[in-house]
Order: sequence, then C-alpha cells, then structure tokens
Amino acid sequence: MVFVAICQTAAAQGARRFFPREDFCTETPMVHDPVMAKDGDTYYIYATGMGIQQMVSQDRKIWTVLRTPVMTVIPGWTTDSVPGFGNHVWAPDVIQWHGRWWMAYSCSTFGKNGSAIGLLSSRSLSSNMWKDEGCIVTSREKRDNWNAIDPNFVIDDTTDTPWLVWGSFWDGIQLARLDSTMHIAQGVKPRTVARRYDPSFKPTEPNPTSRFAGTNAIEAPFIFKHGGYYYLFVSWDYCCRGAKSNYRVAVGRSKSVEGPYLDRSGKDMANGGGTLFLEGDKKEWEAAGHCAAYTFGDEDIFICHGYSATRDGAAMLIQRPIRWSSDGWPELE
Repeated sequence: MVFVAICQTAAAQGARRFFPREDFCTETPMVHDPVMAKDGDTYYIYATGMGIQQMVSQDRKIWTVLRTPVMTVIPGWTTDSVPGFGNHVWAPDVIQWHGRWWMAYSCSTFGKNGSAIGLLSSRSLSSNMWKDEGCIVTSREKRDNWNAIDPNFVIDDTTDTPWLVWGSFWDGIQLARLDSTMHIAQGVKPRTVARRYDPSFKPTEPNPTSRFAGTNAIEAPFIFKHGGYYYLFVSWDYCCRGAKSNYRVAVGRSKSVEGPYLDRSGKDMANGGGTLFLEGDKKEWEAAGHCAAYTFGDEDIFICHGYSATRDGAAMLIQRPIRWSSDGWPELE
C-alpha cells in the first residue's frame, strides 16, 4: 500500500499546522531515522516526517501509520532559531525518565549546521499530548564546528543523570550532561566523542551530498547500555541518496557514559575508531543506518532504516535481534 500525505498549512500564532490524510496498516513501513518505545502493551515508532511521523503496533509486525503527527503545531521558536526550517522534523528520540516521556527532535536544513534540537514532554504516549519544552541546544554556522541534529538521550544508571549525544558531520558526535529538566546543564560544554576519521586524515573524495558539511561523514549516535558497558552506535558515510546511499553502522563501547568509546581493536572513536556493525548486502539492502537499540522483555533488538535494493532505494524499517559475543560485543542474528 502506498501512502501519500496531503498537508495543509496555515499561519497561526507564529506556527504551522498540517494534517495528513488517513491511517493505514503495513508489515513493511517506509520510515527514515526510526526510534521505538513501548508504553503499556503498545509499541510506538517515531521518525522523520511532517511534524514527526508516528506509528503503532501490538506485536512489532503489523504497524499502523497514524495520520496525526506528533506535532500538529510547530513551535514558533523553531523557525526563529533555524532560518529555512518549516514543518519537516528530523530524527526524533524518545525516553521515559522520572515519570514522563521526553522527546527530542531536530530542526535543520539539509547540509548546513544552523540547527536546533527541541524538546517535548508527555505523561503518556497513547494520549499524543505533548508539551513544548523549548530548545535543548542550538548550533550556529561559523560559530560552532558541530551540528545540533540527531539527538539521543542516555541515562547514567549509576547516578541517574541524563545525557544527550548528538551530531552530524563537522567535528563529529557531541556529548553533554543534562539537568533535571532535560536541558544542557549549566556550565557544561559539548565535547566530541566520535569522528569518522582521525583529525589528521584528510579524505580526498568530496562529500556527494553537501559542500557545506565536509567529509567527516559520521552522524546519528545512539548509546545502549548492556552489562557493564555503554555501546555507542554511529552511522558512517552518506544517507538520503536512495539506491546510491552507502550508509553503514559502526560501534564502540565504554565503561562510562562520558567515554572514551573504544572499538574492538582498542581505537578511540574520537580518533576515527569504530567496529563495523552493519552495512548493505546489495541484495536486500543497498545501505542501512540511523539506528537504535532496545531491550523489550528478555530480547535485545536493533532497528534502523535500510535503503531497499528491490524497491528503488526506498527507506524501509529493519528490525533484527541482537546477540552478544563471548567478549561482550553486539552482533546481529
């Protein structure tokens, strides 16, 4: 089944309103930058889309793509902070902490680092009633050598402290401690925890997607706690080119949320390290990336979007169980 969202926009108190047409069910949802959560007996996927795409399932097999986005009104501060941003909201993340659900989302324009990460909160996913909590962090062109998109929350379970990891290209993946309101803690400055290449290495191939972003092709971080380690998943190389995409996922780990994150050979991801975890097989998937990992019951699962080799590079949902090697590294079943 093909879904076409018909959107209507109207100015209202500095915001934009838009309403897709209808719900539909599918076993193979088209999705970009998915994250997942479970509230009660229902699974939720949130993803890049007009106002943040959302879908629900009882079994993670049949998904109902909802006509109503997460954000039926885009906060006015987003367009003030990010010139050119409209209602196409990127790469959300969602977590439950201290009795509330928190959702971070990305406001940006392609290939530029004048961006912002916004914050919503809700008591329940089923209500789809989200409160605007303002901006977590912004990046500015010519001021910051990093890009405020692709957020992921992680909780330091030894201190019950929230952190945010984010980033795309420029100087790579950023990490900062949050306060109890899920904003950057006072006096904290972001620091780089992962890069595609060692800073001394200068790739000769140009960026095929943007001349502004450079060639430090790393983005979409996600930190997953398992055993005594925090595992940092990142996406290498280039998304958003359909069948020409060469997106792939790498991983490193650390005993501390703060890092350093080392790959399987012991190389620091801040210096270009990373163990390859998933790439396209060129049969079912041309490429795959922008991932997340979860524990549901007694199962660890990995999700991401893949560019389908049989559907002209369409971005589709991938779900795979994670198994763990004898030395504690994640592998896909």
